[in-house]
Amino acid sequence: MPKIQAPTVAEHRAAQRAALLDAARTLLSEDAERAPGLADVARRAGLARSSVYAYFRSRDDLLDALIVDTFPRWSAYVEAQMAKVRTPGDRILAYVYANLRLVARGDHALARALAATGRTDTLANSSRLLHDELQTPLRAALADHGASDPDRTAELVQSIVYALTRMIEDGLAERAARRLAHELLAPYLEPAAP
Repeated sequence: MPKIQAPTVAEHRAAQRAALLDAARTLLSEDAERAPGLADVARRAGLARSSVYAYFRSRDDLLDALIVDTFPRWSAYVEAQMAKVRTPGDRILAYVYANLRLVARGDHALARALAATGRTDTLANSSRLLHDELQTPLRAALADHGASDPDRTAELVQSIVYALTRMIEDGLAERAARRLAHELLAPYLEPAAP
């Protein structure tokens, strides 16, 4: 029978920190108007209040960590969805659809809730980095598709994502938003005739 090794101290700390971030994410998504206190986060994570201070000095420190933790997940999801398809046009649509999926499941609401907490400096820096990181594979797909100006065309595609994000947040179903994106982008994304 193989011997099961106990987690290392570093693994244990990483797991506890992740549990605290997940608890904060959940609390913030439940009440976007109020940033959770450290005691609330500890309670939700099932940890002692004092243990939270081993990972975060203050609520602002926790929120900054949450911002830094959340945006790379968004980027990784979008890039993974783009990697599943082969043609440049399909990668562009996958970019749009993946962003709409994240908005529909509430990830964008988390970003808005974080903005409402007053952590605008960290949020602005992280948002800019996320935007830049997401633009790279989109620009590449646009260039592969033959866009004459991939940088500006990426901004146009992103403006469609922003508009559809607002529509989803106002109650439009994700499926309807995807259909609108497809109707608008499909003619451009059709492969050129030989």
